[in-house]
Amino acid sequence: MKKNKTQQDDTTTRGTEEERGMMAITRALSDPSRVAILRHIASRENASCMDLRECLSINPATLSHHMRQLESAGLIETHRDGKLVRAEIRRKVWKNYLASLKDLV
Repeated sequence: MKKNKTQQDDTTTRGTEEERGMMAITRALSDPSRVAILRHIASRENASCMDLRECLSINPATLSHHMRQLESAGLIETHRDGKLVRAEIRRKVWKNYLASLKDLV
């Protein structure tokens, strides 16, 4: 029996989980501010949001938006340390993303 368009397999309409994750990361990195934030986080063991705001001259609401996008894509983890929110890069996710890009060529 032939499937109609509404009955198509999820893997053909949405891609695999790996492809969806790769697209989410690519979307997150499409904004230069998020790339700068990720670069700053990656250069430290863990970076506080206060430090990010000071170094990047970004207001708290904008930083919060960008951090949510990076966290949603799986690139960073955040955790509270008293009053501070700290972020660290998820290096395994980043390395897998780079390997996936390398496999494209």
